[in-house]
Amino acid sequence: MSLHEVNTVDRDSATHIFMQCCTSKHWVEKMVADRPYNDFNTVRKAADQHWDQMTEHDYLEAFEGHPKIGDVSSLKAKYANTKALASGEQAGANQASDQIIIALADENRAYEEKYGFIFIVCATGKGAEDMLDLLRARLKNDRHRELEIASEEQRKIFHLRLEKLL
Repeated sequence: MSLHEVNTVDRDSATHIFMQCCTSKHWVEKMVADRPYNDFNTVRKAADQHWDQMTEHDYLEAFEGHPKIGDVSSLKAKYANTKALASGEQAGANQASDQIIIALADENRAYEEKYGFIFIVCATGKGAEDMLDLLRARLKNDRHRELEIASEEQRKIFHLRLEKLL
């Protein structure tokens, strides 16, 4: 999609476009209202400025737009081809074992119980074992700190999505 298209589509279409990047309604409303954008850097700067103004409610709404990892069968499917997908990026990457998948599902449930929201991480380039290590490390945080980390991970995610979009 071109920046011109983002700038010129109707409000409903623009809302749909930005919702694909982040499901916080407040953030999306601000991104739509800021059109037209001059270039990608302007889009990215606006995205960051608006994200910095969001409340906990807005963060949680954005987090809800992500699939919850906790179902063992969906985790097995997700990490079935880790080695093939990494293809040289990580020399030691292996397919995720059942033990890792089960641990990841268990830790995800513990995370959600502790914090009241799902585990958010920019997963690009991370295998199941990496995700498990991050999840376990972040379970040591208090809720306030974890919300800060999760919101920054969400920022990384919408940056990637905006780049793919434009």
